[in-house]
Amino acid sequence: MPYYYSPYYSYNSSGLLLVLVCAIFAMWASHNVNSTFKKYAKQFSRRRITGAQAAQRVLSANGVHGVRIERVSGNLTDHFDPRTNVIRLSDSVYDSTSTASIGVACHEAGHAVQYAQGYAPIKLRAAVIPLTNFGTKIAWPLMLLGVLLSSMSYAFYNLVYVGIACFSLSLVFQLITLPVEFNASRRAVAAIEQGGILYEDELEGAKKTLRAAALTYVAAAATSLAQLLRLLAIYGRRRRD
Repeated sequence: MPYYYSPYYSYNSSGLLLVLVCAIFAMWASHNVNSTFKKYAKQFSRRRITGAQAAQRVLSANGVHGVRIERVSGNLTDHFDPRTNVIRLSDSVYDSTSTASIGVACHEAGHAVQYAQGYAPIKLRAAVIPLTNFGTKIAWPLMLLGVLLSSMSYAFYNLVYVGIACFSLSLVFQLITLPVEFNASRRAVAAIEQGGILYEDELEGAKKTLRAAALTYVAAAATSLAQLLRLLAIYGRRRRD
């Protein structure tokens, strides 16, 4: 069989190496956000404002009403649920006065403000979630089915590319997520500064926590891209073989 050289990376080594590098980056980013949060969870605001109070201040400053703020169990399980219009803050954030907790709480309040103000990327992300969930569930079965049935008729191999297209939806979701998260962090920092929630010398703790969290989304997007490129290299090569 003729050897096909992928323009992205060689079949066995380079592609796998890229995926591994991205996976290591993702693990480091996850460790980094946890260690950064733990570090600044020990730096307490002199104004003694809790995470829940800070989130409420962000909402009020932006004229957003009707959003509940609730406690949720776990560590860094904080999120905004647009379906119920609830900001859920973890045990380590809800009533903590640390700079890390205030940064996280204000970030989640930033998401609530995004929805209230009709921020386009977050509406787009919400719209693609059902499609992304469906696509990632059927991607691998379609690719496997395409490979198995291609022995009967090579036309079935097209199922592989349909599966890869479904898998690529996860990358689309990750790419849409990036501006959403970055914007929420910018809103959080601006609200903290303008609202006087933290003193200037305390603000760096919140900023570093948010930057560390942002890297986890960058790592997720990079990993999805690397996996997609490797799939294209592997199955593209097989088709040409």
